[in-house]
Amino acid sequence: MAPDSATGSGPTARRLVLGSQLRRLRESKQISREDAGYAIRGSGSKISRLELGRVGFKERDVADLLSLYGVADQSERESFLDLVRRSNEPGWWNRYNDLIAPWFQDFVGLEESASRIQTYELQFVPGLLQTERYARAVATQGRPEAEDEEVDRRVRLRMQRQRMFAQPKSPRVWAVIDEAVLHRPIGGKSVMREQIESLLDSTKLPTVTLQVLPFSLGRSAAEGAYTILRFAEPEIPDIVYLEHLCGALYLDKPEEVETYSKASHRLAVDALTPEGSRKLMQDRLREF
Repeated sequence: MAPDSATGSGPTARRLVLGSQLRRLRESKQISREDAGYAIRGSGSKISRLELGRVGFKERDVADLLSLYGVADQSERESFLDLVRRSNEPGWWNRYNDLIAPWFQDFVGLEESASRIQTYELQFVPGLLQTERYARAVATQGRPEAEDEEVDRRVRLRMQRQRMFAQPKSPRVWAVIDEAVLHRPIGGKSVMREQIESLLDSTKLPTVTLQVLPFSLGRSAAEGAYTILRFAEPEIPDIVYLEHLCGALYLDKPEEVETYSKASHRLAVDALTPEGSRKLMQDRLREF
């Protein structure tokens, strides 16, 4: 079956779809990863990385795999090879590659391709909802003297990620933030006032749902911040993204995603309703 998904998605999603399709073809022929790797002058681990969409594809490799898997129809082969070419197109974030780690480049590509983004934050406003001044304060860690061209570019990258909200098929964003986020004076009172006003404006968007987890709860269904990326393409599994000091984790095993999905459902119940969250933010705004 020729790949017909991810037509309008970014290169990261196309790579994931292509890898999934190739895995299905290989398994239908009962060919091992090692044998497939040998056919393209590689190894079983290379096939694994290709099928998971973790690396770029070469047309020659895919053509050889299609022959091995018995795909002889020329139009079907061309559909696969066309997807190879489009999956290798650089994403808009490519110009920032010198600034961002490879593991975060993957996240930006996946975020762009997601149909639904669920996120929970304890310390900061989610990146997709940050104002430029707030993002700059985060990037400089509250030290204005640290501003330079690199900081400017990091802030531009964050602002450009937010352009997805202006797209016809903007992903739905559901965010839960701990109430502490509204009290932590990132950038000072003026920056926080502007940020909270922006959060209130964002709740007017049909694609954004924002809830606040109040101090009064005293507990949380999750131990740390995380993001769940969900995709319209059935070939792409839901992915949980977790950052840590040395990098990030991408969890896509069904049982792992289910654990975080249950935590998200619990957070939605425990947090204030969207209406209650807006009222709390309005009260916080008046305190400024």
